[in-house]
Amino acid sequence: MKTEKPPPARGQVETSKRILVIEDQELNRKVVRIVLQSKGYTVVEATDAAEAIACLEDTIPQLILMDIALPGQSGEDLTRRIKSNLAWVDIPIIALTAAAMSGDRERILKAGCDDYLSKPIDINILVERVETHLRRTAT
Repeated sequence: MKTEKPPPARGQVETSKRILVIEDQELNRKVVRIVLQSKGYTVVEATDAAEAIACLEDTIPQLILMDIALPGQSGEDLTRRIKSNLAWVDIPIIALTAAAMSGDRERILKAGCDDYLSKPIDINILVERVETHLRRTAT
């Protein structure tokens, strides 16, 4: 578990929005971290379900980015686990997955994810979706 928060970039407004990125691939975490931090978000990282639960027990994020193909417990099962906890049920979860076959999106949303992005991730769409979900939960 790691939290990184650099100072805001020139012209960037600092935000207190914390995003939990649950992803086992280091390169994918790094790309998402750089993009989100450049927008002023605090990024907390977990590589598997156990780390993710520890992060959630420590501090509740405003949004979760969930890899579906995690080692051990799948992202779908972890999503069900998170959504079954009353303290975490309202946290938006965006699935990040290479699963793009017919029916995958529906299956992942049925598991409790609030949105779905297929890999490779378009960073502009990622930022747009993150901001959309954060605006919804702020109201």
